[in-house]
Amino acid sequence: MTKKIEAILREEKLDVVMAALRDIGIVGMNVIEVRGHGRQGGIELVGRTGSYHVDLLPRVQLNIVLSDHNVDRTVDTICKAAQTGNIGDGLIFIYPVDEVVRIRTSERGRQALTYAGDIDTR
Repeated sequence: MTKKIEAILREEKLDVVMAALRDIGIVGMNVIEVRGHGRQGGIELVGRTGSYHVDLLPRVQLNIVLSDHNVDRTVDTICKAAQTGNIGDGLIFIYPVDEVVRIRTSERGRQALTYAGDIDTR
C-alpha cells in the first residue's frame, strides 16, 4: 500500500525541507504555490498609512507519494526541517493511495514508484 503526503509549508522553508528529503532518499515530489490561512485567520500588518489585514498568506504545498513503511521517517524529516516554533509553520496531511501507474512504462504499484537511489532502494 502507498500513501500521499501533502505538506503545507512556509515558502522560505522549502529549500531546507527538500534538501532534508533528498538526504533520506526522497527523489520524487511536486511543489505547488498556494495561498491560505489557518486558525489565526491571516496576519495584521502595520504600515505608514495604517494597519491592514492579510487573509491569504503565501505557502507551498509539497506532495509526495511513497510506501507505507517510509511515511513516519518522511513526516519526521519534514517536521524537523520546516519547524520554526511560530504560528503558521504548516500542516501535513496523509492520504491512502489506491493505485499508482507510471504512464511511460505502464508499471503499477511499487514498481511505478521506485527510482534508482530512492528511499526504497537504499
